[in-house]
Amino acid sequence: MIKYKGISLSVHPFFVIIMLASIMTGHFLELLTLFIIVFIHELGHVIAARGFGVTVRSIQMLPFGGVAVMEDTGYLTAGREMIISLAGPLQNVLLIGISWILHLLGLWDGPFLFYFIEANLLIALFNLLPILPLDGGKLVQSLCSIVLPYHAALLWSLRISLMFSVLVLIYSVLPLLLAQGILQFNLLLVGTFLLYSNWVDYRNIRYRFLRFLMNRDRAFARHLINGTIVQPIVTDKAKPLDNILRLFKREKYHFIYVMNPQGNIVAVIPEQRIISAFLRGKPGA
Repeated sequence: MIKYKGISLSVHPFFVIIMLASIMTGHFLELLTLFIIVFIHELGHVIAARGFGVTVRSIQMLPFGGVAVMEDTGYLTAGREMIISLAGPLQNVLLIGISWILHLLGLWDGPFLFYFIEANLLIALFNLLPILPLDGGKLVQSLCSIVLPYHAALLWSLRISLMFSVLVLIYSVLPLLLAQGILQFNLLLVGTFLLYSNWVDYRNIRYRFLRFLMNRDRAFARHLINGTIVQPIVTDKAKPLDNILRLFKREKYHFIYVMNPQGNIVAVIPEQRIISAFLRGKPGA
């Protein structure tokens, strides 16, 4: 493990085995190129995240790609989260642009140039699939959080991730099922990993939502500085607190208007009090 400016770089042991195997099979240069491309892709996320004050703990190089491990970014705006997600594929676009310019200048030609371009294109497009934790999945979740309450955004983004994970699995075995090719084993492994990780996350939405609620204090400071327009939530005393909290939107600050059976407002409660009461285990407003 290597550490630089508080960010550790770790390589999965199985990835090392693949690298050694590539030497024996004569594909070391191609695999090393993929390693560098993925690393630069992840550096894009790191630079963007640190620009927004997000703590980046590590870059992990896995057998099927890389991941930049960051602190929870739920307190960021959806727009900033989308910029961080897009910063990775942008590096691949830049690498393609640089390689093409070198080609036009007559400084780079041959099969390896086209391999380099195809590898960047493949990594960028694969990462833009709407599957968490890929960049495309994070983009979908951020977009959902703009138009939907945050709990619903978590729910639907993970449902979309699960659906596309299944499609990746189907695509990996389709040539075998149609008797027109062989099983795409690498894609099958990636699809299986994505499906499993999203299923686990789907079953643990409650804990992700709790982190969102615990970060609302940091979001409140942003709303206060930016002068965010308050979005009211109208409820009654009998409504459970968790049902009220599931109406919270990421980009809004809420006042909760409590009404009696006659339709009169009997209390106006800031969202912090509702969150505090929920965390203390009180059942209703």
